[in-house]
Amino acid sequence: MALYKVEICGVNTAKLPLLKNEEKEELFAKILEGDKNARETYIKGNLRLVLSIIQRFSNNNENVDDLFQIGCIGLMKAIDNFDVTQGVKFSTYAVPMIIGEIRRYLRDNNSIRVSRSLRDIAYKAIYTKEAMMKQSENEPTLQEIAEKLGVKAEDLVYALDAIQSPVSLYEPVYTEGGDALYIMDQISDKKNREEKWVEKLSVSEALEKLSPREYDIIQMRFFQGKTQMEVAKEVEISQAQVSRLEKSALLCMRKFLSEQ
Repeated sequence: MALYKVEICGVNTAKLPLLKNEEKEELFAKILEGDKNARETYIKGNLRLVLSIIQRFSNNNENVDDLFQIGCIGLMKAIDNFDVTQGVKFSTYAVPMIIGEIRRYLRDNNSIRVSRSLRDIAYKAIYTKEAMMKQSENEPTLQEIAEKLGVKAEDLVYALDAIQSPVSLYEPVYTEGGDALYIMDQISDKKNREEKWVEKLSVSEALEKLSPREYDIIQMRFFQGKTQMEVAKEVEISQAQVSRLEKSALLCMRKFLSEQ
């Protein structure tokens, strides 16, 4: 299979460098200072990550060289936008960026195009939802929005789904009081909770290091699959406060686990 050949886009995959964590930190510090050679070395040191990701798209009948090139673009975007102060590993940030770039490429090269009428319905629905939320504290249902627009609820669902495009989970939604809320903070994954990284770690001892409120928030967010908005309503604090407590708890857990 072409996916396993040694040469991809002229790159000898058997000779790709393996960077240690200390080397990555040193290189990134130089990248922030504008060192182009350090950036090039950092890119080469993460090409294996790109290779592992494009294997997920092996059933798309796309040229593996093309996918590799697009994945590298995603990798470079991740390097240019990575914020070391967020307390996450580069790979954790880069993976959704690379996947998003590949999915955009596959979507844009797909023969199926979203019709103008579907786009119009979708965008009108977005504006209508915002207008309805300004008039009421409750979020309107799809049925209510559909009735407001005079369309079928099924057509509205189809239209909204048609305009969706992949984005990074770490793309900020808005900032409140200096604390950024990201797309990943809004996600509820009830179907695949068993795949979440928290449940794959031996976190029982780390959880015991948290305050009661932090413990409850982590339980609801990562074990019960609730969104930050749902958690905020349950514990009766703002979503921004939930975000701050969640990030603080995760940092505490990571620190504890790294010391083990």
